[in-house]
Amino acid sequence: MLGCGITPHHREAVLNLHKIVTELKRERDRLGRAIALLEEGRAKAGRKTAAPGSPKPRRRRLTAAGRKRLSDLMKQRWAERRKKGN
Repeated sequence: MLGCGITPHHREAVLNLHKIVTELKRERDRLGRAIALLEEGRAKAGRKTAAPGSPKPRRRRLTAAGRKRLSDLMKQRWAERRKKGN
C-alpha cells in the first residue's frame, strides 16, 4: 500500500465520506417514505368530498302536514307532563 500514494489518513477520510453518504441516502429514503405517506393521507382526506358534478345528497324535509303532526304530538306530551307535575 505504501507504493500507491494513499496514506492511512486519506483512506480513513474516504471511508468516513462513504459512511456519511450512506447515512444521507438512508435518511433521504426515510424522508421519501414519510412524504409519500403524508401525500397519501392528504389524498384520502380529499376523497371524502363529492366529485364535481355529482348530485348532492338529498336532505329529508318535513311536509307541512308532518310538521303539524309533530307539533300536536309535542303539545300533547308537554300537556301530560304538566298534569303529572301538579
